[in-house]
Amino acid sequence: MTPTATDAPCSSLNLGNLSIPPPTHKVNKRGETIVLGIEGSANKIGVGILRYSPKYQTYHILSNPRKTFIPSVGKGFLPRETALHHQNHVVALARAAINEAFPFGKEENEFFLSAICFTQGPGMGAPLQSCAVAARTLSLIWKVPLVGVNHCVGHIEMGRVATGAANPVVLYVSGGNTQVLAYSSQQKYCIFGETIDIAIGNCLDRFARAIGLSNDPSPGYNIEQEAKKGEQFLDVPYTVKGMDVSFSGILTYMEQEAKTKLEKGLVTKADLCFSLQETIFAMLIEITERAMAHCGNKQVLIVGGVGCNRRLQEMMASMVKDRGGTLCSMDHRYCIDNGAMIAQAGILALQFGITTELKDTRCTQRFRTDQVKTIWRKP
Repeated sequence: MTPTATDAPCSSLNLGNLSIPPPTHKVNKRGETIVLGIEGSANKIGVGILRYSPKYQTYHILSNPRKTFIPSVGKGFLPRETALHHQNHVVALARAAINEAFPFGKEENEFFLSAICFTQGPGMGAPLQSCAVAARTLSLIWKVPLVGVNHCVGHIEMGRVATGAANPVVLYVSGGNTQVLAYSSQQKYCIFGETIDIAIGNCLDRFARAIGLSNDPSPGYNIEQEAKKGEQFLDVPYTVKGMDVSFSGILTYMEQEAKTKLEKGLVTKADLCFSLQETIFAMLIEITERAMAHCGNKQVLIVGGVGCNRRLQEMMASMVKDRGGTLCSMDHRYCIDNGAMIAQAGILALQFGITTELKDTRCTQRFRTDQVKTIWRKP
């Protein structure tokens, strides 16, 4: 089996979080906290296992397998089909995660879990519910508590730990969300700007379907590759409204351009992808820069599935460098939805005494980032 977790442990000392109190939850013989996280809010299902070592004060991903539901060309992923995909794979993923995290034959690798963490929202209803059922079942079988996690906070905390970014401005870009955030003194992430209609990932996915690009490995990735071959830049609507952005009108415009100009040979798919990508990424850079100026922050962290786009990272790095700052970015292992990110946010909550009663584990499709009190961060 190919290892899914090969990175070294990440220190918790440079994050600027509050000191971790003595544990009120179960720990293993070495005082370590180990949690299992289940993510399945969209077309990916992942199971990750994460360990905190009080001796070294590090977080270490022990395993992080995942599976992606890939529909045929020209189609998106529907809730019912996606939920069935997750149901078919969750048991095998959990088994694979456990086998990788706790290999046989070593006493120090004895199976142990402190809690089961799961995505409680936001996301697609049926896939979320499928994973919640799996989490409840494992919790009852192993007699360990549940921790419900906000998907967006999971992305942010995974990014902070993986990159060591203590207090960055965060650009969160995915198929279902587009937000610019920064931490506030009220122990919450404040949303400075966001999409007022569809998310950037949804815009890219739908445009890829419109021009017949494959969904394998993802529509956004295939647009990124096509854009590298683009030679002609088209004039595309640029829609920034204060600190917010809008993508629905841009998508409609580009779909019409594709219909009228592709068949006539006036443009290529590469030209369209290049023009769309450059324009919508420039919009994101603009609102992120204003958030940096407002907060006085010198760090930017990009999270979410679209965040692993190399062109977006390149454009952001250029802006951040001009402001004398640093960019914190990740590759597809941690930008794209995965179980370890849910484990990361869940273990932080667990360490500060937060668990979710079984009766309160209902999922919600609407669960804003600024609704979560991040009690592990300093007020």
